[in-house]
Amino acid sequence: MRLAVRLTSLAALALGTAAPARERTYDLVILHGRVMDPESGLDAVRAVAIAGGVIRALGGAPRARDTIDAAGLVVAPGFIDLHQHAQTPEAYAVEATGGVTSAFELEDGTGDVDAWYDERAGRAAINYGVAIGEGHVRMIVMHDTVGRTEPVGDAATRAPTPDEYSAIIAGVERGLRRGAVAVGFPIAYTPGASPREILDEFRVAARYHASCHVHLRDVESDDDLRDVQEVVTDALVTGAPLQVVHLSASVHELTPLYLGILTAARARGVDVTTEMYPFTASIQEIEGAALDGWEKRPDAWFAQLEWPPTGERLTRESFARYRAQKGFVVHHAPDEARAEAWVRAAVRDSLPMFASDGILDGPFGHPRVVGTFARVLGHYVRDTRDLGLMDALRRMTLAPARRLERRVPAMRDKGRVRVGADADLTLFDPARVIDRATYREPTLAPAGIPFVLVRGVPVVRDGKPQAGALPGRAIRAAIR
Repeated sequence: MRLAVRLTSLAALALGTAAPARERTYDLVILHGRVMDPESGLDAVRAVAIAGGVIRALGGAPRARDTIDAAGLVVAPGFIDLHQHAQTPEAYAVEATGGVTSAFELEDGTGDVDAWYDERAGRAAINYGVAIGEGHVRMIVMHDTVGRTEPVGDAATRAPTPDEYSAIIAGVERGLRRGAVAVGFPIAYTPGASPREILDEFRVAARYHASCHVHLRDVESDDDLRDVQEVVTDALVTGAPLQVVHLSASVHELTPLYLGILTAARARGVDVTTEMYPFTASIQEIEGAALDGWEKRPDAWFAQLEWPPTGERLTRESFARYRAQKGFVVHHAPDEARAEAWVRAAVRDSLPMFASDGILDGPFGHPRVVGTFARVLGHYVRDTRDLGLMDALRRMTLAPARRLERRVPAMRDKGRVRVGADADLTLFDPARVIDRATYREPTLAPAGIPFVLVRGVPVVRDGKPQAGALPGRAIRAAIR
C-alpha cells in the first residue's frame, strides 16, 4: 500500500501536479478554468487548488472553503508590470482591475529605498517593488528641489563636481545595498549625466546583478544611433543586464531597426531586453527637461499636445502658461496611422515585454495605467491577431519575472501557474477582454477581467475591487 501511494505521488510530480490529499481542504479552488502557463506550455482545463498563498495542486476535484467557477475563463499568471509610475495604495487597487498583481517602479525609481517600501507596507492590494533611481540620486546630491518625479533643475542639466560625482555613484550603490530591485536610468531627463557617469553606474549595477532600466538618451536625428549604442556598449563591457524601456514610444518609426540591433546584441551574448506599451500617445511632465527648447518648435508641434484636465490641444501661448503651472501633458503622434504601424511592428516581434509606463496625476493620467494588458489581449491578440495568446501571456508574466529573478529569487515563483508558485493569478474572458480607459477616465477598469488573486486572496471578484483586501507585499532584493 505504501509503495502504491509513493508511486502515485511520484507520477503526480512528474506531471507537474501535486497528489491531492484525500481529506485536505484548501483555502480556495478555481474550477473549470483554462489554465495557461507560459513556462511549461500547459493549456488545458484544470482545477487550481490554493492554500497559504501558494498553488498546491493542479487537477483533480479538490475540496475548499471557497471556490471560483472559471468556466469560459483563462487562468493565467498575474500580470507583472515592470514600468508603473502610479505607486500609491489607491493606484494599486486600480491596477488590480487591469489584471496586474505586481507593479514595479524601475525607470524613475526612488532616492530612498527604505522610505519607499515603508510607505507602502500593509497598504497595497498588489505586490510592489522599486529601483534606485539615477535621476533621484542626482536630485538628492545636487540639492535639486524643483523636480517632482524627475529632475528639472541642476540635477537634470548640470555636470556634477568631482565630489558630487562620487556621491552619486555611492548613492546608487547604497540603494542596491538596501534591496532596490534594479537601477533606473531616465537619462533622457538627465542630459547633464555624461556617458562616463552612466557607465560607472552600470558597473555598480553589475556588481549587484541588478538590471539597468534605461530611457534612451535624446539624439539629434534618425541617423544618430548613439542612444542605443551607448547603453548596449555599457551592458557589454560591464556585464550588467539591460532593459530598454518603452522602445516604440522612444524611437517611433525606427522601432524595427532598434529591435534588430537589440536582437543582434542578444545573439552576441549581451543580456539585453526591452519593453513596450500598446498605445500611440505618450504622457510626460510639461515642465521636464525633455521639453526644454520648446520655444524653437514649430506651431504644428504644439497642436500635437493635449492638456488632460480640459482636453484642449495646445498652442505656443497655452503651452507656456501650463508649463509654468506644471502637470502632465499628452503627446499625440502627428500621424496616427503611421504610429499604429510601428506599435504593431513591436507587438509582432517576440522580444519586447509589455509594460504600462502608467502615470496618474490626481484624477488625470494615461489610460495605459490600467488598460495596457487588456488592450494587448483584446485588440492585438483577438482583433488584429498580431500575436498568439500564449506568447502575449509570456511577455506580460514569465518574461518580466525572469528579467528580475537573478537579483530577486522570489520572482522565480511568479509569472507561472505551477505547483509551488505564488497564487498570483488573473482570470479573464478572451472573448470579451478589452481596455476602456480614456484620458478623461484613466482609471476605468477593462472589460472581461472578473477575478484577480494576489497570494491567493481575491482583490478583484466578479469585476469589482474588494475593499480591505490588501495582500500585496514588498518585492525586494536582499539587504546587505
